[in-house]
Amino acid sequence: MKVLVLNGSPRKNGNVAKTLKRETEKFQQKHDDCEIIWKDVCDFNFGFCKGCMACRSSGKCVMPEDDAHKIAEELSGCSMIFVGTPVYWANMNGKLKALFDRLVATFMAESTHGIPKPLHKGKKAVIVTSCTTPFPFNYLCGQTSGAVRAVKEVLKTAGFKIIKKINLSNTKKSR
Repeated sequence: MKVLVLNGSPRKNGNVAKTLKRETEKFQQKHDDCEIIWKDVCDFNFGFCKGCMACRSSGKCVMPEDDAHKIAEELSGCSMIFVGTPVYWANMNGKLKALFDRLVATFMAESTHGIPKPLHKGKKAVIVTSCTTPFPFNYLCGQTSGAVRAVKEVLKTAGFKIIKKINLSNTKKSR
């Protein structure tokens, strides 16, 4: 079983990364056959999606080979995904969002009527967020819920079943 971990935080020892590590270690203890593939999204080198829509017919991003193509291969071969992101203006980290934009053809196909067809049905996902806004204001002001909604939208469209959400709040002091 391959588990892909996408750490969307620029802080490799920040709250998101620590929580992802703790959760994947717990998961690995329960599943002996588990291989963890850790990726720090902020270290990737890739261009932004051009919106050419060519990936919809080819099934692969047509831009020149870069790190997004490598992650597309990892994503296709994984059984489960853990996605972590700090909350930036009620959304996921921009680099993570840009990566998701480039992975559209890996996440979903499209019917002849333009309806999304998930390519990861049956796979499971865990979402981790970290927000400096204190509880309950992180929810009342839509910060955490906005970031979770954005990540969840991508993963659910791809067919992933969200099995756990971990939302850290008031993290300003624990950086």
